[in-house]
Amino acid sequence: MHISVLNIVLIVLGVLVVIYILRGIKIVSQSETMIVERLGKYNRTLNAGINIVLPIIEQVKEVIVRQQNGRLYRANRIDMREQVYDFDKQSVITKDNVMTEINALLYFQIVDPMKSTYEIQNLPVAIEKLTQTTLRNVVGEMELDETLTSRDTINSKLRNVLDDATNKWGVKVNRVELQDITPPESIRRTMELQMQAERNRRAEILKAEGEKQAQILNSEGEKQAEINAAEADKQANILKAEGEARAKVLQAEAEATAIRNVAEAIADRGADPVNYLLAVKYIEALKEVASGQENKTVYLPYEATNMLGSLGGIKDLFAK
Repeated sequence: MHISVLNIVLIVLGVLVVIYILRGIKIVSQSETMIVERLGKYNRTLNAGINIVLPIIEQVKEVIVRQQNGRLYRANRIDMREQVYDFDKQSVITKDNVMTEINALLYFQIVDPMKSTYEIQNLPVAIEKLTQTTLRNVVGEMELDETLTSRDTINSKLRNVLDDATNKWGVKVNRVELQDITPPESIRRTMELQMQAERNRRAEILKAEGEKQAQILNSEGEKQAEINAAEADKQANILKAEGEARAKVLQAEAEATAIRNVAEAIADRGADPVNYLLAVKYIEALKEVASGQENKTVYLPYEATNMLGSLGGIKDLFAK
């Protein structure tokens, strides 16, 4: 009986030893870590892999963790990966006293597990409240129109402020994104009317610009047409004048040739060609004078008798 009790005690001790050893083995996954306290004081941070702790003397520190649905719970593991918090919409007053609802996304990463555990009592709640207050401060310095068109500016300001504030908590804020900016219904209707009026104004401006450009093009076309017509008339007049001048030259050359031939013919017959030519021109002149309707009486100058005498010479010339 004594031996049986001893065996039982040994078995119990063996089981306790196994349980003790098993409780002292901690397996840490990749991208996670644990905070170990020895007798209530920070001792070390466990890395990924198998780690040994001393039960009763050492224990893993529990931290508050936020799930994706916003529920908080306690866990003994700290996630070292980048995390995202999706905050609910909150009301923010802009500089021009417009109540606006804004919700934001926060991307952060724990870079120092010890600081995130001991420098802040509730890290998820602290980050959420800090983001909300910072968002109110940043948006409160901007008017509604500037808020709607300056998301990148707001994101940058939020990230800088949050990163500086959470640095002592061992947290690195990588970026902040504003999802929705929802002004009141009355403001939205006013903005829609304003945008519609702006579109109409732009349409009218474009229409006026088009009509103006069309008129300019038409006037330039008419101007160019008139220039082309004037240039054509000019070229036509130049060509006409050149043609008339050429015709006169040819006519003069023909008359010169005719006179030369007549003069040669008269000279061959022994007559004076000058008297002949003068007589011909004189007869033509008399013909033009006598052909006028207003001329009732024709008076011949004294010298005309000499010219008429030349006619006798012409008669003798042809008689030969």
